[in-house]
Amino acid sequence: MKFTEAQDREFDIKKWYDLSGQVAVVTGGASGLGLAITRCLASAGAKVCVASRGKTENAEEALRPLGDAAVFYSYDVMETEKADALIGQVVRDQGRIDILVNNAGNHCKKFIWDMTVEDFKRVLDVHLAGSFALTKAAVPFMKKQGRGRILFQASMTSYIGQPMVAGYSAAKAGMLGLIHTLTAELAEFGITVNAIAPGWIDTPMFHQATDNDPPRLAKIMGRIPARSVGDPMDVGMAAAFLCSDAARYISGSCIPVDGGALIGF
Repeated sequence: MKFTEAQDREFDIKKWYDLSGQVAVVTGGASGLGLAITRCLASAGAKVCVASRGKTENAEEALRPLGDAAVFYSYDVMETEKADALIGQVVRDQGRIDILVNNAGNHCKKFIWDMTVEDFKRVLDVHLAGSFALTKAAVPFMKKQGRGRILFQASMTSYIGQPMVAGYSAAKAGMLGLIHTLTAELAEFGITVNAIAPGWIDTPMFHQATDNDPPRLAKIMGRIPARSVGDPMDVGMAAAFLCSDAARYISGSCIPVDGGALIGF
């Protein structure tokens, strides 16, 4: 892991953030925070394979500004039996896989007395089982290459309690245990495993929840030391960093991107 004498002498920090020649798979990467991650990885030089179950025409429209830097693959993360096929297709098409971003998710907002076991399991199936299946499919290729970056989209609910999201919070907390174990298993092969925990980010979902609820908005803003919500690109840039060689010695970590909300008041 140490720098060689030549690397020390010719050190150029920009090279450590460069993803040129690398291939990334981003689930749910054609909208919301996933699209911001796709944009940032592509801007850093990666070829981004966006795997999403959304309508192909909508995804292609969202990805069009990125040109050849992004390509769409139709895929539903709940169909875990197809994970090997997707990763295999990406490797056949692109020649390799260097980065996997498990970003796709779903939600169920109900109190526990209204939430069914099926509701609960459906959220875990997407966030945990779906991510696990794709990770398992990608690992053999990354091991063979001697390098890989695996990233999970965690949440503030990985750490704090919020009402009406039992399935979501259980899944996001479960991701922390998963990245810890995968780090212990994969670090020796040059594969890092990390997560990002976005705070309140300026997305349509945030506005839907707060625009007509001033007390809720005030409560949220009062918790954020930065006194502002984040931009989706803040999450994208954190992802690009964790996927770069600049983060080669970071694994098993979850980075909050939240303006200090987890520790502030």
